[in-house]
Amino acid sequence: MKSYQVLLPSWLEKPIKKRVDLLNVSFSEVIRVQICLAVLALQEVLYPEYKPGIQLESFLISIKNFFDGSHEKEDVLELYSDIYFETRKALEYRMKQEKKAEKK
Repeated sequence: MKSYQVLLPSWLEKPIKKRVDLLNVSFSEVIRVQICLAVLALQEVLYPEYKPGIQLESFLISIKNFFDGSHEKEDVLELYSDIYFETRKALEYRMKQEKKAEKK
């Protein structure tokens, strides 16, 4: 992984810190997952024909269910792994579509 510095306003930092505490994961992990979820949401708009292995809404419901505190860190990390996998597949699809468009 590469390291980047990201400047966040306090109004954006506060909800991320809350997720860090609730889910017992790192600040960076929460940011990565949020970026992935944004990518998946945009993918649905840009390429509605693309069908991921799991729908964005299912990911969001699963994450919401973790907020009650009755979860194991391994469960959160497994869900995050699924999100990363689906995001990577979605980006590979997007890159193929963009490459095809460039050739035209």
